[in-house]
Amino acid sequence: MYEKITPPSTGSAIRFENGEPIVPDNPIIPFIRGDGTGIDLWPASQKVFDAAVQRAYGGKRQITWFKVYVGDEACEQYGTYQYLPEDSLEAIREFGVAIKGPLTTPIGGGIRSLNVALRQIFDLYACVRPCKYYAGTPSPHRYPEKLDVIIYRENTEDIYLGIEWKQGSEIGDRLIKLLNEDLIPSTPEHGKKQIPLDSGIGIKPISKKGSQRLVRRAIQHALRLPKHKQTVTLVHKGNIMKYTEGAFRDWGYELATTEFRSECVTERESWILGNKEKNPNLTIEENARQIDPGYEAMTPDKQASICKEVQTVLDSIWDTHGNGQWKEKVMINDRIADSIFQQIQTRPDEYSILATMNLNGDYISDAAAAIAGGLGMAPGANIGDVCAIFEATHGTAPKHAGLDRVNPGSLILSGVMMLEYLGWQEAADLIKGGLAKAIEQREVTYDLARLMEPPVDPPLKCSEFADAIIRNF
Repeated sequence: MYEKITPPSTGSAIRFENGEPIVPDNPIIPFIRGDGTGIDLWPASQKVFDAAVQRAYGGKRQITWFKVYVGDEACEQYGTYQYLPEDSLEAIREFGVAIKGPLTTPIGGGIRSLNVALRQIFDLYACVRPCKYYAGTPSPHRYPEKLDVIIYRENTEDIYLGIEWKQGSEIGDRLIKLLNEDLIPSTPEHGKKQIPLDSGIGIKPISKKGSQRLVRRAIQHALRLPKHKQTVTLVHKGNIMKYTEGAFRDWGYELATTEFRSECVTERESWILGNKEKNPNLTIEENARQIDPGYEAMTPDKQASICKEVQTVLDSIWDTHGNGQWKEKVMINDRIADSIFQQIQTRPDEYSILATMNLNGDYISDAAAAIAGGLGMAPGANIGDVCAIFEATHGTAPKHAGLDRVNPGSLILSGVMMLEYLGWQEAADLIKGGLAKAIEQREVTYDLARLMEPPVDPPLKCSEFADAIIRNF
């Protein structure tokens, strides 16, 4: 099956049933060392993973690591521009779960983005980015400890599936002409809009299937959290882009109120139910006025629509969600994307899981990571129904490669996510506890050391930070 790599002779493959991993006690897990600083990050991280598993399970569970090649290392083994050899793809396909260090963006030929390619090849539609603050980590934010969010970013559509035509290209000009002269005039809601003739054109697809499978995973995750954290916020710009971003919101609500009807309540439903609980004699129209402050200015048709919404909610879910039962359900709400940027800074403790499309999630996850201490402390995972790849979220930083100085926190915390995904929570908790104590004791690498007050001098090396985490299990 393989050209230049050989799987371990011991261990077993992880298999999947209904999108969930079935994990043996001795899983074989392919790892990609990564480019640039991957040469330092991976040895430090593997040492932490192995120590945690040994400490937690005393030899009853063990990971068998399988080295595969992607990026610059792959070119060394397989030849020029062979950044993503079939050997490595087959190994990930066979063993189901993998972890990787940072990968470079190829220059001069080959694949546009190795990270995007892996996500698309294995249909890893959920990019999961937890952003949690560890006490003592330098942060530009005044109250970073209030931030504890998990971002579920759609990983295969939106700009990742975007199609563009260059300004002035023949096809681009033909498309603009078709839009301006035929399609826009045939759609009355667009009015007299016209696309400037010197425009570049891009299309970003958002599908119902892609949106709902992401929201499904977000809700399933919320159900595993403590009750006070069981909130899923649909992030969108649907006030402007109604049929893509707005549809993402609508499809998310649809999924929550059908597939997860007994476990979920929407924010508007909670208002309606709460109003009736406070005043059992409240009329439908009075309830409608309370959930929509602009009710009096609405047309009669719109008022009737709001009243119908109130009546439908009370008729359909009062018995299962009324009398305070909704407070034990997963709360589904939505927020406009630009509003979320300021709310995760001003009111971060109000949010738990953010479900977003690709581009919004890209921005928001980096902004949240900055509050929690930067990308050096930001883990990530790409998860699909038959495969999952866990990854460091920062770049390769080649000028620091081989110096044993960079922060392995992102890759180590990505390994924590992997252990939690495997169901090995005890080992994951050891690492989180050890890392938190090391930072609290100011045992940190240079990136954190220079920002602490007073600065830590000398800082720990990459390998020494791994030792500090283990020492603090």
